[in-house]
Amino acid sequence: MKPILEVQHIEKEFLIGGEKEPYVALRDILANPLKRLREPPKQVFRALDDVSFNVMPGESLAIVGKNGAGKSTLLKILSGITPPSKGRIVCRGRIASLLEVGTGFHTELTGRENVYMNGSILGMRKAEIDKHFDAIIDFSGVEKFLDTPLKRYSSGMQLRLAFAVAAHLEPEILVIDEVLAVGDADFQKKCLGKMDEVSKSGRTILFVSHNMPAVQNLCTKGVFLERGKLKFQGGIQEVVNMYTKNINASMNEWIAPVTKGRHSCICKVQTQVTGTQPFHKLKVITTIAVKDDFPASYLSFYIGSLDAVPLMEAIPKYEPFIRKEAAVDGEITIISELDLPPMIQGIYTLGVWFGSSHTHTIDWQKEILTFEVTESPMEGRTIEFPKHAGFIAVQSRVLA
Repeated sequence: MKPILEVQHIEKEFLIGGEKEPYVALRDILANPLKRLREPPKQVFRALDDVSFNVMPGESLAIVGKNGAGKSTLLKILSGITPPSKGRIVCRGRIASLLEVGTGFHTELTGRENVYMNGSILGMRKAEIDKHFDAIIDFSGVEKFLDTPLKRYSSGMQLRLAFAVAAHLEPEILVIDEVLAVGDADFQKKCLGKMDEVSKSGRTILFVSHNMPAVQNLCTKGVFLERGKLKFQGGIQEVVNMYTKNINASMNEWIAPVTKGRHSCICKVQTQVTGTQPFHKLKVITTIAVKDDFPASYLSFYIGSLDAVPLMEAIPKYEPFIRKEAAVDGEITIISELDLPPMIQGIYTLGVWFGSSHTHTIDWQKEILTFEVTESPMEGRTIEFPKHAGFIAVQSRVLA
């Protein structure tokens, strides 16, 4: 059996900034007609570098990697939105893509008109769209606003309609980017259920997401991209393990990309896990850049799972403790130690917040770092337990 999709040595390059061309007036050209205008130097950014893999009919393939790895660029090439600089794509089926909210829609047209227009873009005949029209509208939940121009829809309504069209018009290949994160929890669950149904019907799915539990439940294989290169491909569990290890190896220090000209802000955070179970401690060193009008402030930390499930909040003090007079050269460094509860072995995210009161935020950096718990009180047992279903390891006692 031939692959339904072949990606053969794909490369994609983009031209990025350089020196701006100097302004030249007409009088300069007339005064010196032989003067050649110097072309500004061009810089090339390679978003994808020699990426190759095959997808068989009916497979569900996850494409994972950190932000900037080239995932969305690859999906745009697969969907025909942009051509590759080198290499080629061999596709043996129709592709339906959901890459951004509103892709393939026109804001001046009604929801009903957009269903037919988007279906036509995907290569469907009117009879096919008619056949699935009621199911599309029922799934999207926008029946009440069907004859309202799309420009009056919220981003969530546009997403529901776009996903409903892409999933119900029976393409051989369904391509989904992280766009589902726009929807609420109920709709995400509904979409993942529909994607699972599509996969079991024998159609092919390419899924990009940072939600590792969703990736593991939906996909059987995966590819891991890093800085535009395909680092690994194989079974989904192996790919997820490599992704999480890669994140953990590079995220124990965070530095703000831009601080100049900003008001008081978090500019650097470092973490270190110490101790052993069940007494792990998380040391956090937070550096804050402060301005002259900096008020006395609070600092707190938020810990969550890799798929953005919030787990706990840590507040070192209930009274303001960050004060301007403690600043050295416009910066304040706070060293905090968090006593972690007994936790299941795994990788967790850390976010840092500070503000002048519980209701006024000065800066809030969400999920900027990860830390790893390498030992768990639930490990090392003689009984083989099923896969852990939680994050906190609570000891229990038999009373009777």
